Amino acid sequence: MGTNEDHTDERAAAILVRDAMDRATAELPVTADLVGPARAQGLRRRARVRAAIGGAVLAVAGLGLAGAFVLPGDGGDRGATATTGVVDVAAPPTGSGPPPPIHLEPSPGESSMADLPPAERARQENFQNRAVGVLQQLLPPTVGTVQRVDLSVRQYQGTKDGKTFRIGFSVRPFEPGTAPQACRSIRGAVCSKATLPGGIQANAWISPVNSGTVTESRIWFRYGASDVSLSVSPHDASNTSAPVTAQQLLDLAKSSAFLDLVKAADRDPLEEMQRTIVGG
Repeated sequence: MGTNEDHTDERAAAILVRDAMDRATAELPVTADLVGPARAQGLRRRARVRAAIGGAVLAVAGLGLAGAFVLPGDGGDRGATATTGVVDVAAPPTGSGPPPPIHLEPSPGESSMADLPPAERARQENFQNRAVGVLQQLLPPTVGTVQRVDLSVRQYQGTKDGKTFRIGFSVRPFEPGTAPQACRSIRGAVCSKATLPGGIQANAWISPVNSGTVTESRIWFRYGASDVSLSVSPHDASNTSAPVTAQQLLDLAKSSAFLDLVKAADRDPLEEMQRTIVGG
């Protein structure tokens, strides 16, 4: 049996603990402006503090260390404020939107995206903005900043150190019965092959242009009912070849982000089917 002195020590410890609980929970008031979920969160928080202190009391009593405990902090409610209970949300990064488009005036007799009905124009611009994000991420840095061109849904442009490189990205329905493009190395062009996810066969060319002084890079493959092509042209003024290799384009085409774009354009075409003109 314990002595009277033991009982006196236990009562003193209980009083100390009760005072500490009151002081700790007093710092977490449930004010009148806390309503709904915020009030409930405040109540839950106060209950957690009391439960934690209660656990400390049991530990103290078991060890006989009256008053030797540490009050819990606010780590359990990281991101919330004591007065409002509102979880902090990080602000979106600035400048995360697509860059402005490149404006080109159509040639005489040529149509442009400005001639499209508003709904269709918005659909094509939305696709272009998605494509800009994917191409910017997957093309090598040597291509520079990728922007869409407002003349056609398949036209884009990369700019690096004052040099511009035309980018063509087309997902166009093919006419049934037409043969796929063969991988042939002719007229100085070098063709290589790769297998994309799903067993899709893709061809890539590095082709000399401008009298053979510079080269263009291009890939082609069929997906669903569409012919898909992606090309990067040289910068004519400086006589600079396309700053991307055939292998880099093939690696890009294997990306799920790029194939998702292709899948969307194949399902809901943005370009008209290319017809074969007999005798043309």
